[in-house]
Amino acid sequence: MQIVACNGIELEKEKPNTSEDFFNQSEISYVDKGQEHSLRVLYVRYFETNLSQFTPFETDPILTLEYATFFLRDIVALVALIKYPEYKNRKRVYINHEDDFNVLFEGIKWDNLKQVLVTLSEGKRFDLESTLEFIQG
Repeated sequence: MQIVACNGIELEKEKPNTSEDFFNQSEISYVDKGQEHSLRVLYVRYFETNLSQFTPFETDPILTLEYATFFLRDIVALVALIKYPEYKNRKRVYINHEDDFNVLFEGIKWDNLKQVLVTLSEGKRFDLESTLEFIQG
């Protein structure tokens, strides 16, 4: 599988009676067996208020490189796909429980994840051979 891109957005209200402004959406684009796919993870924005509780980061953005800046919302779908490879068969995932959000980041090898982001920031695709190299055993 090749990771093509990962990014995230803070949703904004489209209509006054909707609640989009309480959510973030993270998206990862990847190529698997010659087909391009994307996975979107929608989650409650409030979950990001205490980054250090579930990540080694104190503030957002979590990583600033020469050609790109990455916020937590940019990598949530990437982490979800790594942690749960069965998500390859899904287009969308919705996380509305803080415990589920925190579990997503448990055991992630952050240095390995950073290598994915460095490669993507250089405009290249990242070859993801095995998700096991990103999870502490």
